[in-house]
Amino acid sequence: MSSPGDIPALPEHLYVHVPLCRTKCAYCDFFSVSEADLPLTIDALTGALVEQTLAWAERGLALRPLQTLYVGGGTPSMLGPALAGLVDAIGTHVGFAPGAEVTVEANPDSLDDSLVALLAEAGVTRVSLGVQSFHDDVLHLLGRAHDATRALAAARSVRDWNLDLSVDLMCGIPGQSMGSWLSSVELAIGTGAGHVSVYPLSLESGTPLAAEVLLGRFAEPDPDIAADMMIAAGELLALEGFKRYEIANYAKPGAESRHNTAYWTGKEYLAVGPGAHGMLSADTARTAGFIVPAEAARVRYAIACELQSGLQLVPRVDVETLTADETMREDVMLGLRLTRGVPDALVERAGVSGVLGRLEGTGLVERAGSHWRLTEGGWLLGNEVFGEVWAGE
Repeated sequence: MSSPGDIPALPEHLYVHVPLCRTKCAYCDFFSVSEADLPLTIDALTGALVEQTLAWAERGLALRPLQTLYVGGGTPSMLGPALAGLVDAIGTHVGFAPGAEVTVEANPDSLDDSLVALLAEAGVTRVSLGVQSFHDDVLHLLGRAHDATRALAAARSVRDWNLDLSVDLMCGIPGQSMGSWLSSVELAIGTGAGHVSVYPLSLESGTPLAAEVLLGRFAEPDPDIAADMMIAAGELLALEGFKRYEIANYAKPGAESRHNTAYWTGKEYLAVGPGAHGMLSADTARTAGFIVPAEAARVRYAIACELQSGLQLVPRVDVETLTADETMREDVMLGLRLTRGVPDALVERAGVSGVLGRLEGTGLVERAGSHWRLTEGGWLLGNEVFGEVWAGE
């Protein structure tokens, strides 16, 4: 639906967080609960997520058709047929623009051919499949609920229904060999996926895997080994026609994630559901009723990681505001995640030309025409670059 009159319109990008998992993976610190611990029905959960989305229209902002919808988690596929109902309801009440990208995250253990059929009918165009590895020993260590056979079957179902497929893989896992890693990359390519994400394992405090490492049962992940695995994966993917377009993401032409690219290019996006994060311009946030300082240019908000308050129509949120200068520096940081880099004009407006000049001397960034971008070394030390940019001159 179009925005009536001159009522400010909501962002064209929406993230919906489904805080539900079969079990908690050993490395995960995202907010989620098990189905056994869910204090409401699946239908009540999905209904609350739709209502929270529509409640934005009561804040003085008009709903408009979405360019991208991303349903993440947690494990959205744990909703079963209700996931298709969630997507269908958002499409009905908010609307999808022509050619919209509609992504749902899924785990192989909760995705089968019948669910994929329902998702396709509801308007889903893309499935992001959380495989992590195609080797059962690695999956067991990570606490994943599926095995390699199930992962391949789930990927096949997605492609059989002509939906775009993205496969997530993880490297740098204790005990994982280079051979095992590259075998997983080859199998991901063989699924017909047009998009592959490769991430090094991050050991998060308080997770079961972190505890196991502290107890000496597993070796601490080696960042040098993970870096070698990332490089090797990139080389293999490039041979098969995948182009790296972001630090950890590779796609065949036209298969890049439009939703995630909106994040990296400073687009506003709504977020609903417990634990979700959204970003608005200060003007949009003020119209929506946020109390925002006069000097703010951007507002980031995080919905409470708790079901009762996180599912309310107007949920409890934590808010962070950025000034205009901070917003521009953040845009440079996010833009440097992309292989195309950031234009000179943005770098100069952000006041970080000197920072990037110094980093060029270290070999972490380089000039490419009228843009600045990370080098191969910069990809591996991205956090160092981003920290320097955020600190400014």
